[in-house]
Amino acid sequence: MIEINTEELAKKIAKAADDKKAEDITVLDMRGISILADYFIICSGTADTQVRAIINSIEHTLEEDDIRVKNKEGIDEGRWAVLDYADVIVHVFHQNEREHYQLEKLWGDAKKLDWQQ
Repeated sequence: MIEINTEELAKKIAKAADDKKAEDITVLDMRGISILADYFIICSGTADTQVRAIINSIEHTLEEDDIRVKNKEGIDEGRWAVLDYADVIVHVFHQNEREHYQLEKLWGDAKKLDWQQ
């Protein structure tokens, strides 16, 4: 397994989501705000199939580095899926659900990480 810090992991996940044209990719730095994870990644797709493609891209990319998802929920529905990589939690939404739940507003105190650097 390749050693990777949580910021690098978050950026790698965001780029894997971008490879499948995920929309509005947001990486929130949760350190000091939440005990759940160091980073939350929030992104969306316009269709259930795109949401699943984003999830598959993330999982495949990380498996290449022998990094396995600890837990995942909502994959079959393709509306709001959560991938738990321990210190990084990924939320992949169908656009309608993202607008409804507005996680960015819930965690408004979190700094945004520029994942494209």
